[in-house]
Amino acid sequence: MEGRKKQIGRPHLKNGKRTRKISVRFSEEEFSSIASLEKLLGLKRTDIIRKRVLEVNVQLVFDGRSVLASIDQIGLELSRTGNNINQLARYANILNKQRVLSPVIFTRYNKELDKHSLLLKSLNMEIRRMLRLMGS
Repeated sequence: MEGRKKQIGRPHLKNGKRTRKISVRFSEEEFSSIASLEKLLGLKRTDIIRKRVLEVNVQLVFDGRSVLASIDQIGLELSRTGNNINQLARYANILNKQRVLSPVIFTRYNKELDKHSLLLKSLNMEIRRMLRLMGS
């Protein structure tokens, strides 16, 4: 232990040492916008500005809460759609038991149900893709 020197502070950077400083002035509105992004994203102001200015493939900074609220709203609408489909299926079953269900209505219902299923799959893929992009 005698040969070891006690380390104080963080280790010295070998590459990428930041020695240049830029001073920027913001209006109150701009500054409050940056401060709210800082709280929302959990990043330092310098990191937010550095990412927005220097990254070649600039990804949009987003409000995660509003995105999740929108996804919740979409889920609610899908739930309502599912309820409507179930009501139509029950009504079709009642008509079928009474032997008054037209084959045209049955065929049309199946086409619409298939179309709805494809839209749900597409929406699911897009939401997953969006969440992956948000995570990276």
